[in-house]
Amino acid sequence: MQINFKNISDLILITFCSSTFFSCQTHESSKEVETRPNILFAIADDQSFPHTGIYGFSEISTPAFDQVAKSGILFNNAFVAAPQCSPSRASILTGKNIWQLEEAGTHSSSFPKKFTVFTDLLENAGYSLGYTGKAWGPGNWKISGRSRNPVGPEFSDKKMSDTPTSGINANDYFENFKTFMDQREEGKPFFFWYGSYEPHRKYEEGSGKESGKNLAKAMLPSFLPDNEITRGDILDYALEIEHFDDHLNKMLQFLAEKGELENTLIVVTADNGMPFPYAKANLQEYGTHVPLAISWPRKISKKRTTDELVSLIDLAPTFLEMAGVENLPKMTGLSLTPILFDEVKSQRDFVLTGRERHTHARPDNLGYPARAIRTQDYLLVKNYKTDRWPMGDPVLEKSDTQEGQKSMFPGYHDIDDSPSKTWMIEMKDNHKLFEIAFEKRPSVQLYDIKKDPGCLNDLSSSSDLDSLKSKLLEQLDRELEKEGDPRMKGSEVFDSYPRYAPMRNFSGFKERGAYNPQYVE
Repeated sequence: MQINFKNISDLILITFCSSTFFSCQTHESSKEVETRPNILFAIADDQSFPHTGIYGFSEISTPAFDQVAKSGILFNNAFVAAPQCSPSRASILTGKNIWQLEEAGTHSSSFPKKFTVFTDLLENAGYSLGYTGKAWGPGNWKISGRSRNPVGPEFSDKKMSDTPTSGINANDYFENFKTFMDQREEGKPFFFWYGSYEPHRKYEEGSGKESGKNLAKAMLPSFLPDNEITRGDILDYALEIEHFDDHLNKMLQFLAEKGELENTLIVVTADNGMPFPYAKANLQEYGTHVPLAISWPRKISKKRTTDELVSLIDLAPTFLEMAGVENLPKMTGLSLTPILFDEVKSQRDFVLTGRERHTHARPDNLGYPARAIRTQDYLLVKNYKTDRWPMGDPVLEKSDTQEGQKSMFPGYHDIDDSPSKTWMIEMKDNHKLFEIAFEKRPSVQLYDIKKDPGCLNDLSSSSDLDSLKSKLLEQLDRELEKEGDPRMKGSEVFDSYPRYAPMRNFSGFKERGAYNPQYVE
């Protein structure tokens, strides 16, 4: 039997109500429909593309993400500005790339007050603001003179009495969203940032398999060795993605019940890639390529999938345009409204990404500066300090750690500790993948993404691609110069910025919360 729906909102509502996750009672709102959308922004912590059900990962059940995608637009080529939490989130908030954000462009530093965030502009335009879970961070926003987290007021008091696994945060995201909605001023549109702490590590080892997931169906990226340890690690990661999705599912049901869903712009994505070797903290594909689905039932009437290149710095101007905010500050991001509403091609034929310091992983608290340009077909990475270990210095022997400092062994601290990391280090002499993920890198790397999404085959020395490599390098440098990247002037200022998270006992400068005087300009 074929059913005809009058509009996409009917389809969403019926889908929600028929799902085993939803039991809906709907009513028409008594107040006049707000022309500006509410905005629900759901951001996972460390999730790579393509790790949702609708992208094809059979061992992940993500009904909420999938329904947002089915009722709106699913993006196959969305990228973060940086493969690390706080610089990526700062870029989302400002609509700028990390090299334009001073301290906020590096991990766990500060967020200078002079950088305008879209959340403040929405609030000034009459929006109610709130967030739960992880907002901008890690870092110290107070030191910059801000009175609150750049995302807005926090709603994180409600906690779960029991968590699904020991690795999952106790924040009851859904109940905190309800609290925000209860306190929201009547008649105002809202912006709410749902910042899950999942699937950030640590995981309860074996939890994915114990939940009934099949090791044989774990979808391993090509840069991870194929064994029971890595497969189990992937399933543990998948289980935490499902927890993020479950709370989003409840939020969507709540909005449907309140008659708010149809006029709510829903954006679901992640801040950077998965916490595995050669993913998070890397400019290679699985560090910067993230899921993205956007729906607005009242306005986005045609569901579809797009391969257009977009950056998450494009969200800030998109939100502000939809909210009718005028006299916007200068942003590097480009509004997505032409893609969302007019079905035109993206204004981008490339995206830029970059990284500086991640953790305290080297002597003198130095980072690993790199920039990249990603087109539809190729990824070119430019590494500025080829004498440095990209994932942090190895530590060959266990050593005493001073009070208040993080442990040193086994090193490579820009990679989150995990069973996968441990296995690869222990087997490094017998496994080619260790070299790709951990060892020092050339100044330029080039990958054919269509053939090699895992970035295993560096084509930078191929004479057949010399012309392409030169063209991409020139394009990257031209854009960085235009955007005022200090690295283009030979500046080392990023290595001066303070780190407010715990330090390790590497040699040289290691004073927490202080500027490294050697690199201050």
